[in-house]
Amino acid sequence: MKERLTRLKSIKKLIKTYRIESQEALLGYLSREGFAVTQATLSRDLKLLKVGKMSDGHNGYVYTLPGDEERQESEQSVVQDFLRGYISVEFSGNMVVVKTCSGHSDVVAGAIDSMGFDQVLGTISGRDNCVFICLREGVSGDEFLDTLKLRIPEIDE
Repeated sequence: MKERLTRLKSIKKLIKTYRIESQEALLGYLSREGFAVTQATLSRDLKLLKVGKMSDGHNGYVYTLPGDEERQESEQSVVQDFLRGYISVEFSGNMVVVKTCSGHSDVVAGAIDSMGFDQVLGTISGRDNCVFICLREGVSGDEFLDTLKLRIPEIDE
């Protein structure tokens, strides 16, 4: 029973963290988390959690949890804030610098904070056109950028 509860908690966390479009993708994430789950078991888990699918706005569908529609709309707004303001993302070690359009650094920093990345210790908005992000120890800029691209596929690097 404990494994099932742990697995259900992981499924919820994965759906909140990643853009998951299929059971196969979710099975892959669960496998990386150490769960050996069949498709039938996953299907029952998704039904129990009342997981649904919602349009991602890009000709596809992603898994959502009950009540996530409002969160998704809010997150899409935050993503748009980020996309309107950012110019580039560069990193060195566990430090990330996001160059922004003039006057957009506060909005971009707020967007990063609102997305709740586990890898981020904090952000500092520059006076005008730069955001500094400090990543947790052991998290590389590449890992953060990969996670950022999962949440915001429109980022072009």
